[in-house]
Amino acid sequence: MAGDVSQSTETGQHLKRRGGLRERLELVTIGVVGLLGVVMILFITLDWLRWYPGTDVGAVATFYSVTGIDPYIGVAFSQFLIIGQWMDFYLGTNVFRHAFMWRSIATGVLIGIVAPLVGTYLVHREMALIGETLAHTAFAGVAVGLLVTGLTGWSGSLLLVALVVSIIGAMGVQWLTEKTSTFGDVPIAIMLSGSFAIGTLLISWGRGVASVAIDIEGYLFGSLAIVTAGGARMMAVQSILVVAIVALTYKQLLFITFDEQAARVAQLNVRGYNTLLVVMTAVVVVGAMQVLGVILVAAMLVVPVAAASQISNSFRETLYLSIIFGQLSILGGFGFAIWRSFPSGGSIVVVAISIYLAAIALSSRSIQKISVH
Repeated sequence: MAGDVSQSTETGQHLKRRGGLRERLELVTIGVVGLLGVVMILFITLDWLRWYPGTDVGAVATFYSVTGIDPYIGVAFSQFLIIGQWMDFYLGTNVFRHAFMWRSIATGVLIGIVAPLVGTYLVHREMALIGETLAHTAFAGVAVGLLVTGLTGWSGSLLLVALVVSIIGAMGVQWLTEKTSTFGDVPIAIMLSGSFAIGTLLISWGRGVASVAIDIEGYLFGSLAIVTAGGARMMAVQSILVVAIVALTYKQLLFITFDEQAARVAQLNVRGYNTLLVVMTAVVVVGAMQVLGVILVAAMLVVPVAAASQISNSFRETLYLSIIFGQLSILGGFGFAIWRSFPSGGSIVVVAISIYLAAIALSSRSIQKISVH
């Protein structure tokens, strides 16, 4: 009996050490991902500043002239391109030395952080379909932007129009869910099909009346080439805002995710936090649409979270692992897309699904009960 107790104690201590090592490894990896995100935001900032934005404005012009910072910005920016040249040399490629590729990589890295971050809450609330819905709404926004550009000559950002339309769509989904007596996913399905239908009609009509060439394939399937400097800046700002909001409202979002009724009893503003969640989803979807495309963007909200759920023991661990898996999917997908000259969206999703299948194979249980921590 004493031997059994001793063996059980040793086994427990061994499992505890393994658990502690695993937790430290996850935290270190999250730290590396976070550092990578900061470096990519730095690149996007340097890419913006090197064009001397707003030098015709007094305060900005004075800042540049007094500090003499512009040569240093150019030197710092060139370091990324030099790193890219070395990468091309060792990998036998000819892509990483170009600024557009670094913009795409930077945008992808940020997507790999914020999409699983928001998706973790959506999946646990059984709202995975809303990402697909808002992607289709953003597609309608792109169609509106293209049409306005063709008819008026407006030269603004299509992504900005898509963002506004997607946020309106998110608010519409939230309103329909609250006001209708149908099942919760019915308004989402209606908005999904309706917004995509509107987008296709606008594009079809626009081809006949607009003076601008409308090539929508990049927005449908994702492309490394359509990530503009403005789109990368938008993704950087969105990522900072989303991470900050989740950090500040983590406990409240966790509360409504696992027990919305109790949150209402505790007089938490459930409606406000629900709206905040769907608006953040809209923001992430529009940013991710550049790389993943309308059709595949929802996968980054769902698949890394599904993989993490297979092997995690708590909500927090799911959050960490989903971000790690999301980043692996982005980087692996980029590598595969460059190697085979494939669309970035499909490549990223295939890698994400491969990670999901590997997580299933490694998991010792098919149904995971997650603790709320």
